[in-house]
Amino acid sequence: MAEQNKTTTPRRARPKSYNDKHIIGFIFIICLSANLLIGAMLSARYALNIPDINNVVNYRPLQTTYILDRKGKVIERIFVENRTVVPFKKMPELLGKAFVAAEDGKFFEHPGLDFVSVLRALINNVRAGRRGQGGSTITQQVAKSLLLSPEKTYLRKFKEAILAWRIDTLLSKQDILYIYLNQIYLGAGAHGVEAASQVYFNKHVWQMNLAEMAVLAGLPQAPSRYSPIQHPERAQARQKYVLNRMAADGFITADQARDAFLTELTFGSEEEDALTSRDTGYYTQIVKDIAADALAVPLTQAGVTIQTYMDSDKQKEAIEALKIGTGLVGVRNNSAAPQGALVSMNACNGEVLALAGGTDFIESQYNRAYSAKRPAGSVFKPLVYATAIDKGWNVNSTISDSPLEIKGAKGKIWRPKNFSSDYHGQVSLLEALTNSYNIPAIRLLQNVGIKPVHSLAKNDGITSKLTPDLSLALGAVDVSPLEMTAAYSPFVCGGTWAKPRFIASISDPTGKYVYGQQKESHRVVSSEVAATMKFMLEKVITDGTGHGASGLPGLSGGKTGTTNENRDAWFIGFQNKLLTGVWIGHDKNMSLGSHENGGKTSAPVWFNYMKKIQ
Repeated sequence: MAEQNKTTTPRRARPKSYNDKHIIGFIFIICLSANLLIGAMLSARYALNIPDINNVVNYRPLQTTYILDRKGKVIERIFVENRTVVPFKKMPELLGKAFVAAEDGKFFEHPGLDFVSVLRALINNVRAGRRGQGGSTITQQVAKSLLLSPEKTYLRKFKEAILAWRIDTLLSKQDILYIYLNQIYLGAGAHGVEAASQVYFNKHVWQMNLAEMAVLAGLPQAPSRYSPIQHPERAQARQKYVLNRMAADGFITADQARDAFLTELTFGSEEEDALTSRDTGYYTQIVKDIAADALAVPLTQAGVTIQTYMDSDKQKEAIEALKIGTGLVGVRNNSAAPQGALVSMNACNGEVLALAGGTDFIESQYNRAYSAKRPAGSVFKPLVYATAIDKGWNVNSTISDSPLEIKGAKGKIWRPKNFSSDYHGQVSLLEALTNSYNIPAIRLLQNVGIKPVHSLAKNDGITSKLTPDLSLALGAVDVSPLEMTAAYSPFVCGGTWAKPRFIASISDPTGKYVYGQQKESHRVVSSEVAATMKFMLEKVITDGTGHGASGLPGLSGGKTGTTNENRDAWFIGFQNKLLTGVWIGHDKNMSLGSHENGGKTSAPVWFNYMKKIQ
């Protein structure tokens, strides 16, 4: 009954407006706090000047530009930082694990920061009284390398930690490792594992074995201290540490670690690079000029691969033959050795296989094969003869070799002479060219006319200004050895001239083709005229002034040239489709010596080169 008498007093309900007021207030406080927090974070970021991480997310570093010979061998690297970015899938699986084991064992577990390592480093630094240990993870090293300065301050470490956390939230572990392996400095000027693999082991990163991977993975801590070239014992000790860590982390077995440690390593040689520059510098100088113009961007920023037509073996022999030949001139005349140039090309497609613009690129970078303009002398005469043959003359046609007087401007008399100062009466065109007689060449030019020879020369690739008088017959025109050599290509290739080419292809870092020098050729003379000229040039070697170039197997032909006071000595000749031109002279345009000439000075250089490359 008592329970029935109990009365329940209902609670007074709070007004609805009261609840809404508190809810709105609570939301307001949350929003205000969030805004204040965001504002504080933005202010802190602004105050700390923390960089944007787009450089990491959109990783596109400067890469090395490679120049290759025709067989794909690297002959020069051009870079600000020697780096070639390699896709992660092309790297050996154990390579990344080697670096993880050596640098950041918990890389796959932590959020960009290893707090235990940071705390340990901080305690050790406090004890030591200096900032020594950093406790940096791989992600922190990426942040520091791409976004921060290398200074050692606690403020920079704080920025590094914030950036590492942000990077870890935006990128996968594989992406971070990909950037790290391509970005890290590994000593000897090598940035990234591909450049380091080539510098230390002369191979691509995907060709490395476990022993080599462990050596590279041991380098980031102190690249100079653990250099396998400079400090092999330290490098080996560091390699052992990396292999033991890999085994401890379960990346490899103990047997694999032991076998790798016992693997004998072979390292690259820096001397080979210096020798390559000495041998190939004149050729690559031209390649770089052409490529820079084609790409419209500095090659240090292009990161492209340039495949050239250079034959490295021929290039080396070209430099050697030129050096020996010029040295002999100096010995014969008891004087300083002169300079020289040698151009060797495939006459029918224009591919330049070797080019030496001097005897030593390290001592002189002036490219005499490409840039120097020297009087052509008698090597120009075949263009006069080709014009005459085209107009109906033949090898048996005769012309007078007798004293000649020509009245020039202001009544001045020109009395040209033969090189020997002798005269031979009526001679055939074949005899006149074989022996390089001057007077018949002048009379022939008088007969065929100067303008037709100008026209043929320009069509034959001669870009230099041509003299408008009869001295043209004696080669009074300044030409480069490259263009004068190429001018003989119609005599070898059935009347067709081919423009000299150096670059087969240029490809971007992804391998995409972006440029190449396409074959450019056109007809200069008929095939009948070309065959006649080829026959006459063969006789120059067998019976005439080019006898110093005789002795090669098969048919060879060519033409000697000597300018006034023996200042320039030329020989341009061919064997089969290979066309090679040699020029020797002093940069100061002085005489080579009273007994020096195209046949004695340059023809033997041509012969020695051609013989060596058989």
